[in-house]
Amino acid sequence: MDLYNEFEWRGLVYDATDGLKERFAQPDITAYVGFDPTASSLHVGNLLPIMALARLERAGHSPIAVVGGGTGLIGDPSGKAMERQLLTAEQVNANAQDIRSQLARLLDLDSKNTRSKLVDNLEWLGGLRAVDLMRDTGKHFTVNYMLSKESIKRRVESKDGISYTEFSYLLLQAYDFLQLYSRHGCNVQMGGSDQWGNITAGIELIRRSTSAGSLRAYGLVLPLVMTAAGTKFGKTEEGTIWLDPKMTRPYDFYQFWLNTDDRDAVKYLKFFTFLRRERIDELDAATVREPERRLAQRELAREATSLVHGAAAVREAESAARVLFSGDISGLSVDQLLRIFPSVPSSTMPSVATGWPITELLVSSGVTPSKSEATRLIRNGGIYMNGLRVTDEKLRLRPDDAVEGQLFVVRKGKRDNFLIRITKT
Repeated sequence: MDLYNEFEWRGLVYDATDGLKERFAQPDITAYVGFDPTASSLHVGNLLPIMALARLERAGHSPIAVVGGGTGLIGDPSGKAMERQLLTAEQVNANAQDIRSQLARLLDLDSKNTRSKLVDNLEWLGGLRAVDLMRDTGKHFTVNYMLSKESIKRRVESKDGISYTEFSYLLLQAYDFLQLYSRHGCNVQMGGSDQWGNITAGIELIRRSTSAGSLRAYGLVLPLVMTAAGTKFGKTEEGTIWLDPKMTRPYDFYQFWLNTDDRDAVKYLKFFTFLRRERIDELDAATVREPERRLAQRELAREATSLVHGAAAVREAESAARVLFSGDISGLSVDQLLRIFPSVPSSTMPSVATGWPITELLVSSGVTPSKSEATRLIRNGGIYMNGLRVTDEKLRLRPDDAVEGQLFVVRKGKRDNFLIRITKT
């Protein structure tokens, strides 16, 4: 399957400019996607354009990821109902540093033979004079042309309107495209479907530019990802699913993909994995035949989590799921358990050589309010200690019974987990 046909089969071509299919059939494609550092982390919605770059990379072409250290100071009005709050230069710079490190994990930027690049548009926008922008770029665009762009038109017609700051964003992104062509020979820009106006403006600037008047430039926009239920992809009741493991734990990241609706699973396998068509067809058939096994979702969760966080994170997420749903903690270390249970209630108990009666330990650690309640729960099979059901209310636990002599994992009922840390006196 050639590259353009693969993009089509995967559902990645929402719209494209004339001639792109023929350009994708040629060698040495240089294409870029921009990512503005409006937050300290990218989110799962950004994975679709990142995967588009990665597919070019794997096909031997030259993808460029652009961190918008310059455009991030302005704010893109595309897809926004109201004006963004401007970030300080310090915030944008800090966010750009974080995003650069995330992109460096998702694209091959370090190997000897890589053709991929990571650049920051602050490199050329930071020293750009307003007079030069208006003379060299602004002269190529009429106000009527800019107002015809959907991202601007919608905002102009809204109650709050649009500031000149965000109105000028289109010119800056168009200037980016021209600079990337001049500096890196890049003549393809990709982005989300809300970027069509910005991308075509860049193509127009390249066409009109005196120095590049004969150049052909191309654009490809990817679909806006929605769930089958009609909700925005990447949003849960707990909030946005981020790529930064400090903002979304790898376990929660894994669970996000595992909980994918059957109707979306195959589509997401095409979007967010490198699995071949034959394997995806197998998983599609398995979902129809045995939906309860969730084979497509399991493979999706493994592939997406491995891509963003690595294979070790997949193993740990699956271990965490096993612990949380079965209570089996065998073979796990204290460090692993603390990562699995980062926010459950915890308490500290000083080590006592003779140990503690189970009911006393449960009360002292705050698991139960009284010994009588602890006894009742034990008799009803409602207390688990380190994955094993406690059946004897007279049980005495010693420090050696704790994981590595340091930790008890207690489950009360079906879902309430607690940690008891044992410290040396």
